[in-house]
Order: sequence, then C-alpha cells, then structure tokens
Amino acid sequence: MSTYHGLLLVPGTAQHMAHERTVQRLLGEKLATLLDCPFLGPYQPGTSVSGRHYFLPEDTLVGDVAALGIEGPEDFFGGQVEHAFLATKAISHPALDAPRHVPTGWSEGFALQTDSVTLQGFSVFDLEDAAEAGQRLLRDGPIRLKPVDGTGGRGQQVVRSHPELEHALAAFDEQGVGQQGLVLEEDLQQPSTYSVGQIQVAGVTLSYHGTQQLTDDSHGHPVYGGSRLTLVRGDYLALMTLDLPRAVRLAVQQARIFELAALHVYPSIQASRRNYDVAQGLNARGQSCSGVLEQSWRVGGASAAEIFALEAFIKNPQLQTLQASTHEYYRDVPPPPDSICLYQGQDSEDGPLTKYVKLGPS
Repeated sequence: MSTYHGLLLVPGTAQHMAHERTVQRLLGEKLATLLDCPFLGPYQPGTSVSGRHYFLPEDTLVGDVAALGIEGPEDFFGGQVEHAFLATKAISHPALDAPRHVPTGWSEGFALQTDSVTLQGFSVFDLEDAAEAGQRLLRDGPIRLKPVDGTGGRGQQVVRSHPELEHALAAFDEQGVGQQGLVLEEDLQQPSTYSVGQIQVAGVTLSYHGTQQLTDDSHGHPVYGGSRLTLVRGDYLALMTLDLPRAVRLAVQQARIFELAALHVYPSIQASRRNYDVAQGLNARGQSCSGVLEQSWRVGGASAAEIFALEAFIKNPQLQTLQASTHEYYRDVPPPPDSICLYQGQDSEDGPLTKYVKLGPS
C-alpha cells in the first residue's frame, strides 16, 4: 500500500504552454501509478494539505515548502531552493569583482569552486554591470547573452561587437534584470551539448548521460528537439563504470563537481531530479572548451525519458542499463509505432507540434 494519499501537480509562476501542461499531467499520472497512489490533479495554492502527498511541481520550488507537508526530496519530483536565483542559469557564473547589485543569498564561493568546470562568463543583476562584463568578454571573441529563465535556447543572442552589445542591452528591462539577472558567456563554435543527470523516485536511483538534438520551431529558429539518454541503475559512480567516450566522461565529471559545489555552498538545496547541460566546443581562439551551462532541478525536456525508463527499471529489478529518448517536432508528423505519444496537436503559439518518447535505441 502506498505511503501517499495522492499525487498533486504544483502550478508554476511562469507561463507554460498547453503542450507543456499536457505532458506534465501525463507524467504525473505515470508517477502516481508507479507510487501506487491516486492522481489528484492540480494543487490549489493556499489550500491546506492533510496527510502525506507526492508533488510534481512545474518549476523549482522556492522558499519554505512546509505548508505542503514536504519532508524531503522523496516527497516530490524536482528541486527546492531557498532563493529564486538558485533555480536559474545565474548561479553558473561569478559576478563582477565589485558588482552594483547581487541578490540576497548570493555566494562568490560557488563560482570559485566551479571555475574549472564552467565556461568564461558573468552573471549580472544590473545593466551597467552587464555592459562592463560584456566589454571584458568581447576582448576574447563573441559572447552569448542568455536570459536566466529561458528554456530550449529561446531568447539567447550572440553579440560580436561593442555596438551590438549596446543595442542588445537596450532591449532589456532594468527592473527585470535586477530581479532575475542576465548571463553573459563566451560563445562556442559548433558546440556539442551533453546531458548528465539523476533521479531518485520510489526508492530507485537512476543516473544518466545523453545528448540533445535541435529542431526548427515554426519560425525556423533552432530550439530544443529532444534528448537521447543512457540510464543506469545507481548513482554517478555506477554511471562512470560504463565504457564512456572521453568527452562524455568529462561531462559527467564536470556535472558531478558542479553539483557537489552547489550542495556544499547552498546546503538547503534538495532535489530528487537533477539535470546538467554541459557544452563542449571551440572558443574564438580555437581552444577546446568544456563547461556546465546550467542546472535543472525541476521537471524538464528529458523527464519523459527519465520517468518511462523508471517504470521499466521498477518492473524489471534485474535491469541495469537502458536507453530512452524524447523527440519534439514542430510539424504534424505521427509518432513512430514503437513510441509513446506525449502530445500531438496545434499549439497556440508554435503551430503543429508532436512530442513522443521511445525506450531502446533511437
């Protein structure tokens, strides 16, 4: 008998598109089945929760979660942090030496511990700081401006000169940057992006490495198009026992260092779902670079592969390794017969969209 009275979805503060909500509901239903408890739909903020429940938040939980009855990461899928900036790309880089503004709780100690596993860059919370950081980074080549809450590469732009930087920063809102931040980072040429992650659900720990693929959205812009994962039963050490290519092994090592630093500097972080994007490519000087771009302590693009793989591992206790993948196409294409359809329809913003997951080689 399940220890949970039911599974509740926790709506986020950001605007989520219809297809994201559809997929999250489907994943919530799947998790409820695996946890042997009823799926109760969305949690209504402000209402009291009696008894122990499992939660699937849309976003990383920020602040106190005692009102939900959450006692630890075993009670929800995702992550919980004390300060909002910890849930964004902003923690991946240091501030300037004398920043005009940083948020409450900011620690330069984390940037010092992760300097060797991230790309050259700065996190800023002031547009004047952004101009100064950009000018410094442009000495070594093109830079990438990244809104800290963007997903799938949306909203990012490459800047190659001081006039371009000035023009790009003029489009940002001072108050928005002050509240959320902005990342300026060296731009890599033809980068490969690796995913490294771990989930812990129903007493099962799975760790994985994988790659991401891009697809064109309805406007012809390259965006996230899915992930291909290799999952193992166990922790990162179990993952490292696989015969990994050198690039993948480096990505796993860097993600692990990033995670350990985050948990050391910000010990209040708790997460049952952890995912790190690691980019490898050449910088403007032709040097090979590898670094963690960002963390995701919430349900994400690869989560369908994670959760359907979890089902396979739970059903087969002898299973040790599995491949799983997610796929997204911004056109009306039927999912393959051997796949699990997550969404197929007309999204109000992006036009036709098909999303599916596959277990096994793709």
